[in-house]
Amino acid sequence: MDDRAAQHLDRAVEVASRHAAVLDRASTVDTVARPASVQRAEALGLTVSRVHEPTGLFDRRYVPSLSVVLRGRKRSIVGDDDQVWGRERFIITPVDLPVVAGVIDTAGSNGFVSAVWKLDPVVVGEVVASMSSTTTSTSSTDLPRLGTWTAPLADAVSRLLALLDAPEDIPVLFPLVSREVVLRLLQTAQAPRITAALDRAGADAGLVTAATALLTGRMDEPWTMERLARELRVSESTLFARFKQATGMSPAQYLKRTRLGEARRRMVLHADTAARAAAAVGYRSASHFSRDYREAYGRPPAADAVVAREQLALAPAV
Repeated sequence: MDDRAAQHLDRAVEVASRHAAVLDRASTVDTVARPASVQRAEALGLTVSRVHEPTGLFDRRYVPSLSVVLRGRKRSIVGDDDQVWGRERFIITPVDLPVVAGVIDTAGSNGFVSAVWKLDPVVVGEVVASMSSTTTSTSSTDLPRLGTWTAPLADAVSRLLALLDAPEDIPVLFPLVSREVVLRLLQTAQAPRITAALDRAGADAGLVTAATALLTGRMDEPWTMERLARELRVSESTLFARFKQATGMSPAQYLKRTRLGEARRRMVLHADTAARAAAAVGYRSASHFSRDYREAYGRPPAADAVVAREQLALAPAV
């Protein structure tokens, strides 16, 4: 990261930390400050989190968003991609995505600070349409999961967060700043991941979004690549390429992660047995489920559910 990008992120973490501190205090008392602060963040599509102790790994369902770590470090697992990262990188989630994540370093007493900004597909589409084709045509089927900051992107994100302290400026500046953030993202190597998830004309309209909706909404069904492509009326090769580019996973990997995450949620929150949770998400073999689960979470299902249930109350969304 160059010095200019670092300076912009220094300003961003200052604002984010102050805002997170307000939310921390407001969560313990019933005051008018909490609704005002929350509503301001919601208007900007921002979620700011602060954590003072390392957390366990938890299943998260990320909506299309930009995720940044401003202080400390976290671990994120997307499919087979397992990364530890901090403020030198960012992650784009272009479609609804199952992620396993947790804080591993809180940077001492200052605490881990992160921000998530929801991507508006309408804004993304407008910015892409206004750019020259040469700017957004770069393609790769093996993009790195983590993006690298540029000074213009860090500057735009810093100004987006600064709007948390300037509610009177939001109606005028937010539409401009949000488009600039998208523009700067599209000028990074992560651009193909964003554009791969866009709705497009013709047979590919909303392909990745439609595929993830099918796999998530009907995860208990016996999906194959052939069946999924047939339902979406597209070739298997096109589906695989577009899906992999947008999510970093194959459809089969996405389905497995989605099933495991939902099974874990059922065991932790609803005290389902491993057998009941496995059957509910589409596993036909208890041994297959146990093997996949242990590989993903490092413990047998029942033992992991006990530990995860104890940690859940201490782990905010990060």
